[in-house]
Amino acid sequence: MKVVGFAGFSGSGKTTLIAQLIPLLRVRGQRVSVVKHAHHRFDIDHPGKDSWRHREAGAFEVVIASDRRLALLREFEQRQEPSVHDLLAELDPAVDWVLVEGLKEADVPKVEVWRAPSADYAARPARYPEDAWVQAIATDRADQLPQPTALPVFDVHAPTPLADWLLAHGPRFDYAPRGVPAARVP
Repeated sequence: MKVVGFAGFSGSGKTTLIAQLIPLLRVRGQRVSVVKHAHHRFDIDHPGKDSWRHREAGAFEVVIASDRRLALLREFEQRQEPSVHDLLAELDPAVDWVLVEGLKEADVPKVEVWRAPSADYAARPARYPEDAWVQAIATDRADQLPQPTALPVFDVHAPTPLADWLLAHGPRFDYAPRGVPAARVP
């Protein structure tokens, strides 16, 4: 399995980019999974449904399955923040690529999604100067990057070259549960 994170501030375009990359990888024969961290409370279950009733009755886990999909609901007895490695361990290891969104501190190779300041988007710092896990940058304005870089830079609005680059550099994204940063290779 290959793992690549997409790090960036809210509103930078991470979700849009990932949603465009998935079909580009799929058309090249790749099985793709996504790990998405939510900063806010969320629920995929609804009051009155059988699975909700099971959870309310105290079930630690509820698996809901049909002939089309499977969902696992797990209740944490105490608040905890699973690591990216905990979340990756939940996935099918036969998947080709896992795209990770929302865990910008994770110790996995990343593409930084950086958006230039504009009238509707406040200036945000870049991570690539200090984060050794950043392997490439996807941006709307390469000419406005805060610091020069030798890293590959991609247009966030044109995802095909980024998909091609990910596939061409696949070995750098091979997952090691507690690996060390990959060497930066432009």
